[in-house]
Amino acid sequence: MTVSPIPRMVWILGFVSLLMDVSSEMVNTLLPLFLASGLGASALVIGFIEGLAVAVATVTKALSGVLADWSGRAKPLAVLGYGLGALSRLIFPLAMSLDQVVLAKAMDRVGKGIRSAPRDAMVATATPAAIRGAAFGLRKSLDSLGGFLGPLLAIAAMLVFAGDIRMVFWLAALPAAFAIFLLIFRVKEPVAAQAGKGSGFRFRDALRLTAPVRGVIALAGLIMLARFSEAFLLLKALEAGFSPVWVPLIIVALHAVYALAAWPVGIFSDRLAASGKDPVQVPLMIGLGLLAGAHLVLGSAQSAPVFLAGVALWGLHMGFSQGLLGAMIAATAPPALRGSAFGAFNLASGAVMLIGNTAAGWAWVSWGSAAPFLIGAGISVLAMGLVALRPRNAPQNP
Repeated sequence: MTVSPIPRMVWILGFVSLLMDVSSEMVNTLLPLFLASGLGASALVIGFIEGLAVAVATVTKALSGVLADWSGRAKPLAVLGYGLGALSRLIFPLAMSLDQVVLAKAMDRVGKGIRSAPRDAMVATATPAAIRGAAFGLRKSLDSLGGFLGPLLAIAAMLVFAGDIRMVFWLAALPAAFAIFLLIFRVKEPVAAQAGKGSGFRFRDALRLTAPVRGVIALAGLIMLARFSEAFLLLKALEAGFSPVWVPLIIVALHAVYALAAWPVGIFSDRLAASGKDPVQVPLMIGLGLLAGAHLVLGSAQSAPVFLAGVALWGLHMGFSQGLLGAMIAATAPPALRGSAFGAFNLASGAVMLIGNTAAGWAWVSWGSAAPFLIGAGISVLAMGLVALRPRNAPQNP
């Protein structure tokens, strides 16, 4: 069987994600330090800003997917979302007060929320069903590569600019600007995506997603509940003996493993489908097993080597799950409702992450640092059982 090459549009959208993630991580890596040392913000204020950002992005992700289906045009929403993110980069280096940082952070998260569902809908529309796993895996790999490069560039820029955080923020605007250029001038609206306008789409249709789509969203929610924020990894790194100076490199290592795994896992999934097997059951069970292992290793980590082994397992889990979940939404959602399906998927994931992070923090404070990891391992095993019992997907949508 001849395997179709991944469409050029998917590659370009992947590089757009890579560049914007480089820009985001250059800012986010240094923003807590900037808030605390430059603007005198307390830990409570920093936590509020991060929580507000998650909440804003979660709501806008759902709305943008519905708008993409209603209009039949995903690219303008993607441009708007990436454009807001790029514009926020010009506010960070100029910020002289907390409210200006809150404005920039909110603008960035609104942009992320707006662009996520339309971008994924474009990837789904532009990609043949036979290589959808590889396409979503590639986009996730490139996005994670941005998360790998961003902190490294931030550290290098801090050395070059003698610790001037504002200069690093200015530098972060460059990859964001190039991402907008690629999106506007090198990405065309997929022809099939334009079919929604005037095709009888009603806003209430977005609330009537099919049972398979709801099943994928429910499964994704359980996985997100088991995998809480990476902030807990950074806190655990301090317990394992890492100096605060080197803690940001934990995220670099995590994204490196994630980036290396996501695309090959997508290809593996497509090959399973081509041979008549369930394309997601085995990879997802492997991924959840890796997550359970990561939790157990991290929960008991008291040294740097053991902790790094847990981080590597966590990154592998990301590679075995994130791209596949996107491909599952694309396979089960009706073409006219793909934007709404991705929006609902992102909304549910964000809401569960908020709940899971709060619960993990409470468990950490109440029972010790090992508690959230042990609970996460248990939820991972439960999710493995559900995946094992899950009926095979219906035939994929074209």
